[in-house]
Amino acid sequence: MNKNKAAFSELIEKGYQPKGEFITLGAPIFENEVLPEVLIKLALKTLNRHGLIAGATGTGKTKTLQVLAESLSEKGIPVLLMDIKGDLSGLGAAGQSSTVLEERAQKLGIPFKTKAFPIEFLSLSNEKGAKLRATVSEFGPVLFSKILGINDTQSSIVTILFKYCDDHALPLLDLKDFKKVLQFVSEEGRAAIEKEYGKISTASTGTILRKVIELEQQGGEHFFGEYSFETEDLIRKDGNGNGILSIIRLTDIQDKPMLFSTFMLCLLAEIYNTFPEQGDQDKPKLVIFIDEAHLLFEEASKALLDQLESIIKLIRSKGVGIFFCTQTPTDIPTDILGQLGLKIQHALRAFTAKDRKSIKLTAENYPLSDFYETEELITALGIGEALITSLDEQGAPTPLAAIRMKAPASRMNILETAEIDAIISRSKLIPKYNQVIDRESAYEILCDRLENKESKQDVTKEEQEKLPRKTVTSKPEKSTLEQAMESPVAREVTRTVARELTRGLLGVLGISTSEKRSKSWF
Repeated sequence: MNKNKAAFSELIEKGYQPKGEFITLGAPIFENEVLPEVLIKLALKTLNRHGLIAGATGTGKTKTLQVLAESLSEKGIPVLLMDIKGDLSGLGAAGQSSTVLEERAQKLGIPFKTKAFPIEFLSLSNEKGAKLRATVSEFGPVLFSKILGINDTQSSIVTILFKYCDDHALPLLDLKDFKKVLQFVSEEGRAAIEKEYGKISTASTGTILRKVIELEQQGGEHFFGEYSFETEDLIRKDGNGNGILSIIRLTDIQDKPMLFSTFMLCLLAEIYNTFPEQGDQDKPKLVIFIDEAHLLFEEASKALLDQLESIIKLIRSKGVGIFFCTQTPTDIPTDILGQLGLKIQHALRAFTAKDRKSIKLTAENYPLSDFYETEELITALGIGEALITSLDEQGAPTPLAAIRMKAPASRMNILETAEIDAIISRSKLIPKYNQVIDRESAYEILCDRLENKESKQDVTKEEQEKLPRKTVTSKPEKSTLEQAMESPVAREVTRTVARELTRGLLGVLGISTSEKRSKSWF
């Protein structure tokens, strides 16, 4: 065996042979040769340290995501997947064997098998699946303000509105509730709320309203409301002990990044608040894959990014791993990128000077290697091949390895409409979450109050018309001289005469003009 090859094999075996439970991704590549005797294995206990799957379009990112999701499900770990492009539904059907796949499996030394996995479709919009919703109250004023991207002054008004609704039993369930309260405090209830909580700027309330309407136009009316989704429904297993793969169908919100960011922040915050502390467990409780992750960060405000960064840092103690899938690591904010323990880098293409700079920057995100020229290798990787580095069971980075990934066991294509409908018909969550609930909340309560107030005013006017009228004694008309003396011209003439008399009097007293000015008498 080549001396360098032997050293490489020894290094990889030491770095990717965990003692506890693991998943297998494929075999390493050395000098264009696949080494099936040394497989790339990832320790389950490190997968709550988050990860990144990156690479150009068509290099195999989605298939890598598919392999990871399948492997986790087989280990009894539930998975949540954001399906932006609509090509993850194939996880619900067994794949098909082929000569190419069999040859690949033989070279890797990993038997190829086909298998369907238990999936559940979820939806934020009108897509088929169990509806994901949350109430405005569940967000709270701070998180809701960050979603709207408003300034500190406007955020303080949102806090006052939440406090007012709490104090006056006005449930904030959906966006129409919040808009009605905003309208109420700007008009009919303005005096009362300012007396109790202080003045509120109409300019600020107008800005807040515009932001709410923007969120509403992106589909927020579908997301805010009842019945609120319970995070416990994300960590289910099927009868065979396989973790259920919950797929959120997001194909119709690609152009609505504000809604996507809103949902992700709400979901991560809810998971963090409801999941108990796990400590150092043998495997994660839940793993989340965010495909097309740049959509999460492109339109996010600084406050929203800060909140996401904080949650990502802390949520791993709850046994939750988060994996971002995007084209280049530069799509991920630096502070968040530094929190990702597993990095899988598929090929990048250098068509422009900007591409070359991006590749150089990408290569710097990976450990130095004595066996690879990372910057060159990134552009030479084939489809289904990637660079990988992870964390071992002690939390130390594993050596950089080029890897040929094993093929997914499920279908590498989307399901037909009839197949999706069949899965939908077996769903245990749709009967729970797709019923329409619109109970009395702030909107209905305030509308009733205003309607009752107007009714009382109308009755009062009717009653007043029935009361006997008082006799009003007319005053005598003023004479022509009195009318002339009260005219504006007459009043101005009177003031002029008075000023001249005063000047004459001051002259008699011997006070000079300069003295008059210095004493500020005029």
